[in-house]
Amino acid sequence: MQPLAYIMRPLTFEDIVGQDHLVGKSGIITKMIEHKRLTSIILYGDPGCGKTTIAEATCKLSGFKWHKFNASTDKKENLKQILNEASFEENSIIIVDEIHRMKKDIQDFLLPSVEDGTLTLIGLTTVNPYHSVNPAIRSRCSIYRLNDLKNEDLRIILDKAYIKSECKKIIDEDVYEYLINSSNKEIRTLINSFDVLINVIDNNEIHLNDAIKAIQKANISIDANGDSYYDTLSGLQKSIRGSDVDASLHYLAKLIEAEDYVSLTRRLMAIAYEDIGLANPGIGPRVMAACDAAIQLGSPEARLPLSVVVIEMALSPKSNSAYLAIDKAISDIKNGKSGSLPNHLKNLPSFSKDQESYKYPHDYPNAWVDQQYLPDSIKDAKYYIPKPTSQSEISLYNRYKEIEGYKNITKDNKKSSVK
Repeated sequence: MQPLAYIMRPLTFEDIVGQDHLVGKSGIITKMIEHKRLTSIILYGDPGCGKTTIAEATCKLSGFKWHKFNASTDKKENLKQILNEASFEENSIIIVDEIHRMKKDIQDFLLPSVEDGTLTLIGLTTVNPYHSVNPAIRSRCSIYRLNDLKNEDLRIILDKAYIKSECKKIIDEDVYEYLINSSNKEIRTLINSFDVLINVIDNNEIHLNDAIKAIQKANISIDANGDSYYDTLSGLQKSIRGSDVDASLHYLAKLIEAEDYVSLTRRLMAIAYEDIGLANPGIGPRVMAACDAAIQLGSPEARLPLSVVVIEMALSPKSNSAYLAIDKAISDIKNGKSGSLPNHLKNLPSFSKDQESYKYPHDYPNAWVDQQYLPDSIKDAKYYIPKPTSQSEISLYNRYKEIEGYKNITKDNKKSSVK
């Protein structure tokens, strides 16, 4: 028995939902087919949004011979066979799934055939091709982003599934909402869940509890090599940075459900020092302790220390002053803005008589003494700019101002002595 998702796979552009900019009446791919001028393209979008469906429908509507190649699993020998067949055909298309995983030797082998028109390439990827696809391939293709599917798009698909399955059961409206919300906006997942639901529930009426029992767990899409992985981590960091505790917990929950503790704990430690920093310097060790506890506990208890520390991070005062300061200093180093240390800072056995000696700050009032620390070429450089966003950094800010005051007094005294 064929799965409902297979039976429902669109054969024409009219059956494809949510991608009118590509396959609608005025869509770019529709126009290519109408004018019989199909060029090499890369389709980029989240899992289950319709990339393969559009690619296969395009091939069928073009009337050209077409081949499939998976860059992740297929070998060079498979490509050689495709190229051999294509050499005897007037027009040929190759659909390359997971094109971002294509090895360089296979790319080099494929490129001449794409270049001379022996093959028209349709690449499919969940990863931003501007970051992940080899420039040589990318430059020969037009890149099109598929829209994220909206809830109303998914509802249209469910209505079609109801008709296509010849279902006679009465389904509550909140069941449809549950299916949509648990699908992670993946069409295959949505249809497969609907297929399971109508076939395992014996009642003539299907209620929300039936759907929860049948589906059991929402689909979570976290692919370590996909954009959804980075998007979720980014959502977590930006929510903590923005002090939105509820959004922070939402993305934390998504990563916990995906059991992606390695990337999660690494990102939390980075956030502690990048976004909270000197506003709450004790947060770093507490985040480290929570992350260590989570990894040792494993699921499901790992959620406990992580939730505690994420709530504290979200509601903590924020300061990126340390992050900005070190990046500015590193930028100077990379751009050659440095120089030799002043001699009195070097571990030299002796100095000439006219050479200034190092002054030990602890021997002076307030543990400060006027002397140069930076190289001559950047002796007035300023990297750290305090952000008094919390009592912790206010104390540093006050000390900073105090030291700046000592410097100004020293400068004024030097000017007076010169006069």
